Amino acid sequence: METIRMVDLTGQYEKIRNEINAAIQGVIDSSAFIKGPEVKAFEQEFAEYLNVKHAISCGNGTDALQLALMVLDLEPGDEVITTPFSFIASIEVIRLLRLVPVLVDIRPDTFNIDDNLIEKAISRKTKAIMPVHLFGQCARMENIMKIAKKHNLVVIEDNAQSVGTDYIFNDGSMKKSGTIGHMGCTSFFPSKTLGAYGDAGAVYTDDDELAEKLWSVANHGMEKKYYYDNIGINSRLDSIQAAILRVKLKYLDEYIDARIQAASRYDRLLESSPHYKTPERVDYSSHSFHQYTLELFGIDREELRSYLKEKGIPSMVYYPLPLHLQNAYRDLNYKRGDFKVSEQLSNSVLSLPMHTELTNEQQEYITSQLIEFAGKK
Repeated sequence: METIRMVDLTGQYEKIRNEINAAIQGVIDSSAFIKGPEVKAFEQEFAEYLNVKHAISCGNGTDALQLALMVLDLEPGDEVITTPFSFIASIEVIRLLRLVPVLVDIRPDTFNIDDNLIEKAISRKTKAIMPVHLFGQCARMENIMKIAKKHNLVVIEDNAQSVGTDYIFNDGSMKKSGTIGHMGCTSFFPSKTLGAYGDAGAVYTDDDELAEKLWSVANHGMEKKYYYDNIGINSRLDSIQAAILRVKLKYLDEYIDARIQAASRYDRLLESSPHYKTPERVDYSSHSFHQYTLELFGIDREELRSYLKEKGIPSMVYYPLPLHLQNAYRDLNYKRGDFKVSEQLSNSVLSLPMHTELTNEQQEYITSQLIEFAGKK
């Protein structure tokens, strides 16, 4: 059996080696390293995949979130509602822009923001809602959009972990995650379902005015060369990364299917164990399984991780400490107990290897070791 990896980018690359190498060589041959034709082509193809009018590429997913907030002309002290159970970027960009993150606890089934609690968190200073589509599954966007419309709020979807996921509306219609709100933001970090070979990101929208300003702000605030109408930043998608992403975009649905199949195998192999709760599936969202995350019952997580490591099985904890308890954000004046679901899950979740190259043999071995460990308890 081959070495088990948390993410197997090498195996994935081997299958498309010739296409990737040719794409990289093409950029080198053209010497169009910055804002070259590969960037424009990727933006167009990605927008077509998402069925949105505009995709504005940028340097990384964190920049994407920052850009989306910057184009809203918010004032210091304005509030943005988001979740405490997420990667740090969600709250980080809010604070960097001198805005106030207002946190709302998550649903215990999907780990996404609890839409039933959002309205209670809205104040006269609230300007935006930033739901995070965690681990590959959407938050309840239909309800979130109704709340936003009622209170005249902008919705920015943090879609870094759910590119390619389908949201299913009550009437049966569908949209890709990240295309339901006013703007969607994603990361193309290498481990993502659609990953570059370095940092990269994008913001997408159907709003022409927002798109024009996003392009400007991502390019130093420039409207035309050396004329600056907005305060901006320098956040560009590298041409080589764009060329790589163009190749991998063609395989995105295939990659998602492979992850779904791997998740189904995990489900089947673990269904008999009461110690492991497998990921919830909901009727309003597909699941692209950026992560396959278990909830543990009657299991010491660190003992389990040590045991798995001894057996050659990697694992990860996403996330061991909710954002409201991080030292950097103590001044928000949240305390332990404020978000009980997030805190409980932070102590009980564990993510297993999940990628396009997982084999039946590897998954059978992983799950057999999980069950063997649980049997000793």
